[in-house]
Amino acid sequence: MDPFLYVVIVTAIAGVGGTGIGGLIGVLFTRNSEKLVSLLLSFAGGVMLCIVCLDLLSDALGQAPDSVGNVFLVIGMTAVGFGVIYLLNALIDKKTNPEVKHIDKQHPKTADQLSELIHSDHYEEHKKEYEENKQQKSRRKLFLAGLVMAFAIALHNFPEGMVIGASYASDLANGGIGSLAVAIVIGLHNVPEGMSVAVPLAAGGMKKAEAAFLTAVTGAPTIIGAIVGYFLGALSPVSLTISLSFASGAMLYVVFGELLPESILMWRSKAPAVAMLAGLLVGVLILFL
Repeated sequence: MDPFLYVVIVTAIAGVGGTGIGGLIGVLFTRNSEKLVSLLLSFAGGVMLCIVCLDLLSDALGQAPDSVGNVFLVIGMTAVGFGVIYLLNALIDKKTNPEVKHIDKQHPKTADQLSELIHSDHYEEHKKEYEENKQQKSRRKLFLAGLVMAFAIALHNFPEGMVIGASYASDLANGGIGSLAVAIVIGLHNVPEGMSVAVPLAAGGMKKAEAAFLTAVTGAPTIIGAIVGYFLGALSPVSLTISLSFASGAMLYVVFGELLPESILMWRSKAPAVAMLAGLLVGVLILFL
C-alpha cells in the first residue's frame, strides 16, 4: 500500500475512530462523568508524555546525533510548537470567557467543567440569546460561537495528527514501514477527549446520536495534521527534525496546558496523578512491545 494512503487510513482510524468511540461512551454515560473523564484525561496525558519524550524528541535528536546545531533546532522548534498552540488557545479564551456569565476573577483560568473544556458553555449562552430573540444578529453570534467551539477542538486534534504523520515519516526515513505504536497511542488518547466533547453536547440538549456523530467528525483535523506532518517530515532530515519537534511542542502544551490542569480541576484529588503515571507506563509498554 502507498505509504501516504496508509498514514491517512491509520490516522482516520485513530482520530475519527478513537474520538467517535469516546463520544459514544460519553453519550451513554452523561451523568456523573466529571470524575471519570478527569481520570481518563490524566491517563491520556501520561500516554502522550511518554510518546513525546521517548519517541518523537528522541527521533528528532537522532537525525543528527553529533550536531550541536540540531539540538538547538529541536529545542527551538519544540518551544515554537508549544508557543503557537498556547497563543491560539489564549485567543480563544479571551474571546469566550467574558461572554459566559459565571466567569469572574476568582474562576480558574482553565476548564474545571466539561462544558468549558470545549467552550460549549460559550455556545450555549449564544444559543439562549438566539432562542429568546430570533434575530439575525443573534443567529450570526451563535454561528460564530459554533466555529469557535470547532476551532478549540481542532487545536487538540491537529497536533495529534502531526505526531502520527511526523512519526511515520521518521520510520520510513530509517527504512521502516511506519510503526503502529504511535497511532494506537493517539487512538487511546482520543477516547477520553471524545467523551469530553460528547458529554456537554448531550447534556446541553443535543440528541445522543447527533452528539456522538458530531464528536466523531471533530476527529477529522487529525487527518489534516497527519498530512502536514508526513509531507513536511519527508522533505529532508532538517524538515523531519522541525516536524517532529513542532509536533512535540504542540502536544506538550496540550498535555501540560490543557489535559492535566483540566483533569485536576475537575477532580481535586491525588487520583489524576495516579492515572497519569498509569498512562505513562502503558505508553512505555506500547512503545517497547
